[in-house]
Amino acid sequence: MTTRTKASIYIHFPFCVKKCLYCSFISFDDRLFQVDEYVNLLLREMRLFRGDVDDSFSVETLYFGGGTPSLMDARQAGKVIESAAGLFDLEPDAEITIEANPGTLTEDKLAGYRSCGINRLSLGVQSFDDSMLKSLGRVHSAAQAVDSFRAARERGLENIGIDLINSLPGQTKAMWEDDLHSAVALGPEHISVYGLTIEEGTPLAAIEKCGALPLPDEEESVSMFESSERILRQSGYEHYEISNYALPGRRSRHNQVYWQRGNYLGFGCGAHSFLREPEFGVRWRNPDNIEEYMRSVRDGRPCREEKQRIGRREAMAEKLFLGLRMLDGVDLEQFREEFGAGFDEIYYEKCLALFESGMLETFGGRLRIPERAMLVSNRIFEKFL
Repeated sequence: MTTRTKASIYIHFPFCVKKCLYCSFISFDDRLFQVDEYVNLLLREMRLFRGDVDDSFSVETLYFGGGTPSLMDARQAGKVIESAAGLFDLEPDAEITIEANPGTLTEDKLAGYRSCGINRLSLGVQSFDDSMLKSLGRVHSAAQAVDSFRAARERGLENIGIDLINSLPGQTKAMWEDDLHSAVALGPEHISVYGLTIEEGTPLAAIEKCGALPLPDEEESVSMFESSERILRQSGYEHYEISNYALPGRRSRHNQVYWQRGNYLGFGCGAHSFLREPEFGVRWRNPDNIEEYMRSVRDGRPCREEKQRIGRREAMAEKLFLGLRMLDGVDLEQFREEFGAGFDEIYYEKCLALFESGMLETFGGRLRIPERAMLVSNRIFEKFL
């Protein structure tokens, strides 16, 4: 009997109507005329990959990310899902997510998504304040976000996540709390809350360098993080990862694959992949140059770049700084079984100060970061790099 490798699939759709001012992801706002061609190349890339490996896969989750994947219609998305099912054995209860910008959704499109197999919507709301949306360069309004959520519910989508961003230019704690209350009032199954990061090379970075970006100070940003915990917990959401909250049983199955160092196959321009075997794992990525990616797939050539075997020490570090993102933490017995050594043998002395200061703890056989220390998690992760 052939052993099947459990894996997830990530599909990168790099096209947007307009690139947001804060966005550092691989995306293009001048190539919408290529969507059909790109989808066909995605199908070809999946076939090329499947013909190049001996493994048999069992796919638990499929995720359309971007860019703005909701620029695809249901026919295009359905072709990708159908191809993935045929080539990689998509499980009957697979979680299939599409990221969506409210400004690109219609009732017919949402109904089509549901019909083609999409069962989870990740809605990029970011804010329910039109002035904040404008400061980010978003192409939708707060009213469109609410309308899109309600339309998705009416079209049978029962698992919806909302993304919000805090610490925006000119944003106050009270404004952020209004956003949280607006999100909770809609009743999504999942809410992600991110602090704005100013990435080098983005328009916001240029504005900041000119001194024209009135960002909240660190104290106010900390206060916004604390508001998220308080309001969302009181509303029945569990805080299960640094930036993610979910109703019971509604955690993002796909994102947990990343944090638990599971297998994932990425297709599309700039997509990343990782397999835990052989040895301690191998990773690679696709070209982030759209022309190079498309040319490679058209020519029938593998477009895997920077293929890298992962060593034992690097794999241990990944296990820790990814697993510690989750409030459940890392199973210490599982760590020992996977790497042939216990956490204490490798890291305890290095992390002693973290334990003494309460920034790291063990509980029920797991290593974890207490919720109160999640705000400084990057300082903790540095210990394992």
